[in-house]
Amino acid sequence: MDELLDLLQLDQQSLPIAFPKRFGLRVPKDFVNKMQKGDANDPLLRQVLPTVDETIVPNGYVLDPLSESHYNPIKGLLHKYESRVLLTVTGACAIHCRYCFRQHFDYGANLPSSQEKQAVIDYIICCPEVNEVILSGGDPLNLSNRRLFDWLDCLEAIENISTIRLHTRLPVVLPARIDEALLNRLANSRCQIVMVIHCNHANEIDANTQRYLEALKQVGVTLLNQTVLLVGINDNAETQVALSQRLFAAGVLPYYLHVLDKVAGAAHFDCSEAAAIELYWQLLAKLPGYLVPKLVRELPDKPYKTPINIYKVD
Repeated sequence: MDELLDLLQLDQQSLPIAFPKRFGLRVPKDFVNKMQKGDANDPLLRQVLPTVDETIVPNGYVLDPLSESHYNPIKGLLHKYESRVLLTVTGACAIHCRYCFRQHFDYGANLPSSQEKQAVIDYIICCPEVNEVILSGGDPLNLSNRRLFDWLDCLEAIENISTIRLHTRLPVVLPARIDEALLNRLANSRCQIVMVIHCNHANEIDANTQRYLEALKQVGVTLLNQTVLLVGINDNAETQVALSQRLFAAGVLPYYLHVLDKVAGAAHFDCSEAAAIELYWQLLAKLPGYLVPKLVRELPDKPYKTPINIYKVD
């Protein structure tokens, strides 16, 4: 904490900082370098700085907002969607986003050991309707190349799998993780590789980050982005338009604009549905259709992302 504030030339005494016992501050210097020095309201800083607002938990904000434990048939695998499964291959992230919907997730009980990995593979083989595997966590790129490539090898050997998707924040917060070995491995996959990055603000993509994203695109990786709508960070049309345009310049298509999952500790980031709908109409007017992400929320009892009804009138 002290190092971060020193780098940003901020005074701890003037900030409503909290020191959580779990899910503490974690942010790479690469991401810190994109923050504006002296600005306590920097939109990138606000995503990672623990504050006392996290201690206020209104009714309806819970530890497992998506009831993922109900869709967890075996260790390390979530099967909520008919044609795809999600694997929690690691509990580690390079950055702790304060709004993370899995900040209370029991990774200790859901990380398959080397011996338990075969049970995951066998489950997928026995589900011929599953054609896509999502590598998540944590952040799958937090794995070493050796461990990540081992997962890719296992999944590519399953006949019914045609697509492997990686949900990751690392190309944005630690772009150098996209090394030559990773690029070569993804380029030579039998499966279609989709990478969904997680970027919430245009300032997260500088020239260096763009270079690594373009390298991924050049080896045939399909690049999409998902954004979480966050009050005080990106809940206005100007910011969202700039983000979509910056993503497109880096070869990434906007995919989802998520209404916040109601996880305990993140209520202060939540944007009302009415405000989200109003914002969305503004984006439709300002952007071409291919740069407008889908406005969605995830509900615990639905086997799909639920589109927000933009025609809803209260």
